[in-house]
Amino acid sequence: MDGEMNDITEAPLLVAARGGTPSRTPVWFMRQAGRSLPEYRKLREGTAMLDACLDPEMVCEITLQPVRRHDVDGAILFSDIVVPLKAAGVDLDIVPGTGPVVAKPIATEADVKAIPELHEEQVRPVVDAIGLLNAELGDVPLIGFAGAPFTLASYLVEGGPSKHHERTKALMHGDPDLWHALLDRLAGITAEFLRVQVRAGVKAVQLFDSWAGALSERDYREFVLPHSTRVLQSVRGVPRIHFGVGTGELLPAMREAGADVVGVDWRTPLDVAVRRLEQAAPHLPKPVVQGNLDPALLFAGLPALEREIERIKREGRAAAGHIFNLGHGVLPDTDPDVITRAVELVHRAA
Repeated sequence: MDGEMNDITEAPLLVAARGGTPSRTPVWFMRQAGRSLPEYRKLREGTAMLDACLDPEMVCEITLQPVRRHDVDGAILFSDIVVPLKAAGVDLDIVPGTGPVVAKPIATEADVKAIPELHEEQVRPVVDAIGLLNAELGDVPLIGFAGAPFTLASYLVEGGPSKHHERTKALMHGDPDLWHALLDRLAGITAEFLRVQVRAGVKAVQLFDSWAGALSERDYREFVLPHSTRVLQSVRGVPRIHFGVGTGELLPAMREAGADVVGVDWRTPLDVAVRRLEQAAPHLPKPVVQGNLDPALLFAGLPALEREIERIKREGRAAAGHIFNLGHGVLPDTDPDVITRAVELVHRAA
């Protein structure tokens, strides 16, 4: 179960991630495995989210569902960003309709020191699920993922999802030493979770810094970048994708953290993102980008969807490689047939 059963180095997603010319524009969607699919809802019925994420057979089936249905070029491991925290022993739960909720928010040095380290045996079900998937996926690459230290810290400090991240920013600026100690601990957990997935056989990884767009570039560089850099640079041998929402001003810094592929949300055109990345680091190879269809446009009807997909593909040609994706995750009420049609439109030669 080392993931070497198939030589898939020429899979379109992996070729594009290396800055090569793939046989077709590769496409996968964040949250493609999950709520939009009736087969997912049927399978998950009566099973709590975190229990599902730690059931290897269920993880395997849910991860495969969108690959079967949509012909996407990548499978994203079904999991949640708080899985490694829960597995390590942090007292939290995923509340339906709310998201991750932490029993005792982090506020003191003692709280930070109480966060346990993560060991591979604690996420053995994830390892087992990756083994099952590699036996099923054939030439479709499996993408592992983790939540970035800042986004995990925000959940832990706020106690759950937050619109304004006021407690997070207050801790960051009010007690920088405690902040960096917290992110150092979380970077260790995240790095180990990604390394475990790579050892188990994932072919690429994505680091989600979902809430980093709440920060200025100055704050990001001081309080976040060193920790995300530690995580990404600890991962070797597979393409590393780095994504956040509302991060147009942060894209060069997010690439500096060690990203091979920079995820771009729908607010920034891909050619503009490429230009920013090139200007910020002219000494580096031409960037590779991922994105960036607005998820809401899957509701706009096929003519509008076709126009937007063609536009994004054109703009993506400014990069060394382009992996088509949404600018954030699939929305729960999205028609699965429209997702399938979107994949067909991306794959169509143009």
